[in-house]
Amino acid sequence: MTTTSAPTFIKRLFGSAQTVPSGAPALTLRFAAPADAEAIDRLAQLDSRRAPRGAVMVAEVGGELWAALSLDDQHAVADPFRPTDELVALLAARGRQMRRASRGRTETLPRVWPKAGYDHPAWS
Repeated sequence: MTTTSAPTFIKRLFGSAQTVPSGAPALTLRFAAPADAEAIDRLAQLDSRRAPRGAVMVAEVGGELWAALSLDDQHAVADPFRPTDELVALLAARGRQMRRASRGRTETLPRVWPKAGYDHPAWS
């Protein structure tokens, strides 16, 4: 009888959405700062969606933002030209952990208000 690890079983069952090369730079999940608003706007334009606003977590790979997720409304944007599916899933999981730990109160978290929000389309 052979044993299979859970990640191997899940990959075999569902397949991998996209893979990140093994030599890829470091990944950092962190809260967005107001200085990240311009980079989040660029992601929103690439993704043809509005930018996430409020308490936002970002996935940074090699010092460059690849994905962002609003903890307020779960709206996400990501670079469509990079393998970002798993990054968005990681941001969502970490966001759930943060909300659970703060008992749903996100008002003390840093806020970001990019220009490409509800009142500004991403393409203008």
